[in-house]
Amino acid sequence: MIRVVLPAHLRNLAQANGEVTVEVAGKATIASVLDALEASYPMLQGTIRDHVSRQRRPFVRFFACAEDWSHESADAPLPEAVVSGTEPLLIVGAIAGG
Repeated sequence: MIRVVLPAHLRNLAQANGEVTVEVAGKATIASVLDALEASYPMLQGTIRDHVSRQRRPFVRFFACAEDWSHESADAPLPEAVVSGTEPLLIVGAIAGG
């Protein structure tokens, strides 16, 4: 089981308390975790990545093992600590401004 920490507004949308867990069949990647997340929580479809292009939405970031994975390939294997459930995959809403 892969642990996923969602930002507060997505937790509310998914009606989840705290982190969620998803089961990923095959290789654990950001894409496969998001596929499993959207299958378990259909109301999240289109909130983290675009419906058509499947690309990460602007102002959404991914962190694994205290490293920014936002610009890694969506098909890159996640670190073993995330796969084993020791560390969560964090989905964070980025903030911009001046």
